[in-house]
Amino acid sequence: MPLDVIALVLFGALLHATWNALVKAGSEKSLDAAMVALGAAVVALPFLPFMPLPHPDAWPFILVSALFQFAYFQLVAAAYRAGDIGLVYPLMRGVAPLLVAATSGAIIGENLSSGAIAGVLTISTGVLTLAFEARKGGKRAILLALANAVVIASYTYVDGIGARLALNPISYTLWMALLPPVLLFSWAFAKRGIAPVLFHVRHQWWRGLIGGGGSIGAYGLALWAMTKAPVATVAALRETSILFAIVISIVFLKERVSIFRIAAACLIALGALMLKLA
Repeated sequence: MPLDVIALVLFGALLHATWNALVKAGSEKSLDAAMVALGAAVVALPFLPFMPLPHPDAWPFILVSALFQFAYFQLVAAAYRAGDIGLVYPLMRGVAPLLVAATSGAIIGENLSSGAIAGVLTISTGVLTLAFEARKGGKRAILLALANAVVIASYTYVDGIGARLALNPISYTLWMALLPPVLLFSWAFAKRGIAPVLFHVRHQWWRGLIGGGGSIGAYGLALWAMTKAPVATVAALRETSILFAIVISIVFLKERVSIFRIAAACLIALGALMLKLA
């Protein structure tokens, strides 16, 4: 992987950890997750007139991606309600690249080098070490996190292929951001009523705007990188977001530091280096 691709994917990982921390810290996690999706759409709208339309072959992937994104945000909120971020985040982000790496050859015909595979496995081992550190979490949290790992792996394929077919990954990302908040808020209105949802939006708009900007920025950078490097390699390198999540949890959320977290950070950093050298 070129150095500029690695640097931008790492910056995207920082943005991803930031918006997840905003959802975790919020009092209404389902609505906060929907707010992040809405914020991403708001950020995307001003840029659409200046971007070419995605190639027609990419539109089915945009529609399918919206369904996966709806499931993803719902599972993020449910998992954070059920368990600690130290358990949920590593499982969601650690199992997904393993699924992608294990199936990328059969699904999209990408054959990774032995060094890249070693990097994928090292990064995944690091994030799963954090899950071991937080093993006191309940069965429900683990099942929700694992279910979301499958969703993450699924939309990684859908969007990785869709971005290539679109001929412009940025345009694909911007259009992709518009549908998930429609689905999420339609669901929220049906479940909670219009007035409570609008009250939350009015008082927490800043959380959605910041989180949404981070969300679309992080994913846009990842999709661009997928046009320059193997999908499984980019998907694995994105999981370095757990390093940034650890820093955020210590500095802002005042969570404890353990030997497991230190060991995991070293493994993830080593995996990133192995990907660079592969």
